[in-house]
Amino acid sequence: MFEAVRAQLSHAVPYAVHTGVEILAVDAGEARARLVEQPHTLNHVGSQHAGALFTLAEAASGAAMVGAFLPRMASMRPLAASASIDYLAVARGTIEATARIDGDAAALQATLDQEGRVRFPVTVELADETGRSVARVTVDWHLKSLAEAA
Repeated sequence: MFEAVRAQLSHAVPYAVHTGVEILAVDAGEARARLVEQPHTLNHVGSQHAGALFTLAEAASGAAMVGAFLPRMASMRPLAASASIDYLAVARGTIEATARIDGDAAALQATLDQEGRVRFPVTVELADETGRSVARVTVDWHLKSLAEAA
């Protein structure tokens, strides 16, 4: 089931597709994604553009969120509510993002059941091909039950 989700997410967000983000793996509350350096992802000094890095991290965080709530996604409206990014080093070459939800998925699902909505952070680490951290991102996801949204 996670493989089908991975394949679908790799084509779901047009801007991420344009940037070249590829979802590599999706699991329960975790995901990995990759951005290969291309001319259109570079900045004026020849490294990966901050916007491209942010797009990679946001896509990975969304995949981790979907992995945690997969059986319920059809009955929810997920939105990235806020995000922060710390750029730690110049990012060159292929960058890989590893995302994990913060918190216990079962507890988050229970909150969704009780309150009709839940908000939680997903932490994303971005690393270059040598394993060096180039950025750290936190994306706060807000999920609302479609029944609550109506």
